Amino acid sequence: MSSHPMKIFTGSAHPELAKEISEILGLPLGLTTTRKFPDSEIYVTIDEVVRDLDVFLVQPCSEPVNDNLVELLLLMDAFRRASIHSLTAVIPYYPYARQDRMSRGREPISARMVANLLENQGADRVIFVDIHNSAIQGFFNIPVDPASALPLLADYFRKPEFANAAIVSPDVGRASLAGRFSEYLNLPLVVMHKRRMSMSETKTTHIVGDIAGRRPIIIDDLIAGGSVLKQVDALYEHGAVGGACLAITHPVLLPSALELLDQNDHIEKLVVSNTIPLPPNKRHPKIEVVSIAPLLAEIIQRIHKGTSIVDKLFLR
Repeated sequence: MSSHPMKIFTGSAHPELAKEISEILGLPLGLTTTRKFPDSEIYVTIDEVVRDLDVFLVQPCSEPVNDNLVELLLLMDAFRRASIHSLTAVIPYYPYARQDRMSRGREPISARMVANLLENQGADRVIFVDIHNSAIQGFFNIPVDPASALPLLADYFRKPEFANAAIVSPDVGRASLAGRFSEYLNLPLVVMHKRRMSMSETKTTHIVGDIAGRRPIIIDDLIAGGSVLKQVDALYEHGAVGGACLAITHPVLLPSALELLDQNDHIEKLVVSNTIPLPPNKRHPKIEVVSIAPLLAEIIQRIHKGTSIVDKLFLR
């Protein structure tokens, strides 16, 4: 167990989540200030003594992605200059995770660049949740803890009304994760195959597994423009019954996704975590939020005590 006191701090991206984590741990939330100058530069300051603390800095880098990322880096620099003992960056939503490789010439590997920035700014450890590609762990030379909200989301579906459900992977790339989800709930697995028609359009070509007579629960790591919502109708063409539910960790939710929620009567519920905040313009009657704060609080506590967290990682 660390002999150094632990404290939770946050930037401006999602203070509600950091406050909930602190309350679970029985700690006061650390004091920081973030403001913008008229020219849009970000200014941060730490408003209390932090010398020799084990600092856990909570900052998801969702919209506005670049502002939240720069704020995170500036806070990390401020903490290091204030002589803390250790710094763990708790980034429930990791920025640029979908840019994890070169798909054509002369492209950056942006997820790797973010990893370099975090290391260069002095992170001793990084915690993220349901990252788009688990191989991003390999971009780091420091400890990385890949937490997952999926057990929390899965627990939501431990109800009699979902006894006849099937877990659906929206593509082959999510089949392994969906397989773990189906094992967790002891439900059958269905995998959808899709073909990308353009940068903004995909088409379901065929479905592997028996969805006939079953209620679909579709899992994914994030929902942005809503392409996964467009796949729901194909399940009903193959005999799915009841209202479709989606279990998705990161509710990025662009306007097009909210429109699809409105338009598609097959979709009954979208269950998401609070890794990123849901502003009023992104709330919807079909959306239910499950808090990830208890999971992150448990991981933070175990890291500080020096005990194992492997049972909390839901490795793929």
